Amino acid sequence: MGGGRERSAPAPHPLVDRRRGRCRAVIGIHRPGLASRARLGHVGTMSTTTTERGSGDDAAMRPPPPAAFGRTGFGPRVAVLVAITLAVGLGWARLIAMIAAALPSADMAAFGPGMGVLNYFNGFQAFPPEVRAALGALCGPETGAWTGADWGLAAAMWVAMVAAMMLPTAVPVLLAAADREAAARAAGRPVASTVAIAAGYLAVWVAFALVATVLQGAATAARLLTPAGMAASFGLAGTTLIAAGLYQFTPLKRACLARCRHPAPLLAELAPSSLRAALHQGVVLGVDCLGCCWALMAAMFAVGVMNILWIVGLGAVMVLEKTHPSPRIVPAVGVVLVVCGLAAIAASPFGAALLARF
Repeated sequence: MGGGRERSAPAPHPLVDRRRGRCRAVIGIHRPGLASRARLGHVGTMSTTTTERGSGDDAAMRPPPPAAFGRTGFGPRVAVLVAITLAVGLGWARLIAMIAAALPSADMAAFGPGMGVLNYFNGFQAFPPEVRAALGALCGPETGAWTGADWGLAAAMWVAMVAAMMLPTAVPVLLAAADREAAARAAGRPVASTVAIAAGYLAVWVAFALVATVLQGAATAARLLTPAGMAASFGLAGTTLIAAGLYQFTPLKRACLARCRHPAPLLAELAPSSLRAALHQGVVLGVDCLGCCWALMAAMFAVGVMNILWIVGLGAVMVLEKTHPSPRIVPAVGVVLVVCGLAAIAASPFGAALLARF
């Protein structure tokens, strides 16, 4: 209105601008309610003496800057990847060495479905039938009761198998735990290495390997398995595959797989400060993984425990199950296993007699 006194401009309100990684006061236009929200804690101000990193628990939980890895030397992620690579490499080296030792003169078809293709690399198929039979008896797996050396070789094979197949499935979770370790180290808190968590995880599967060794020895003595470690009958192989396939549809499988994919309670905890706590977290993760994958590992009894082709295939399936979010993968694997089991039963004398009636 004419002659009236002009309304004065609102007082500037200092806000915090965190751009470029530092606290800088800027002048903003005061909006109604802003000051009240600041008093209530919705909008806060920061003293110029406050550091960028902050203080207290917020700083401890914030991911470390890239330079933190340089300050701590050997980064947790690198340590985990090196340890897993060494363990997986040793596992595969042991498995390949066992196959290479049998390759020159043994009938590789005795080690399970698909393994017969390796006979083309040793000239076995070119031998006359009587020579192949003699070599199979002479150079094939030992028959009869196992000796101490046989038990040791079987245990080494199973330990190598679980290391080669199961450690790769835990890589995403272990890397997340390594990031948590790096954050704790950057905050100056005492923390155990994530490699100890990986060791606890592997310990669960080593225990499974020892149990599988005992089962293989007992089943071989009972002639349920061949000396090469494959089901002695199509009926047993089919039943094992069907059981493994049906387990894919159980609530226990889904629950354990969900915890393997997203172990939120485990990673929500503070990084373990002692070796014992780290091993315990690894064991918890390993038990969840065991509940998820034991049936797929048991399927090796149906197709041959030294069947390198199925080891590669099932290992890839377990990695895919744990890393791919699609809900169709698990039931699809179950269907494939059930179909393979039914085909094996159909090839058995019982299945042939049953089909002959129709």
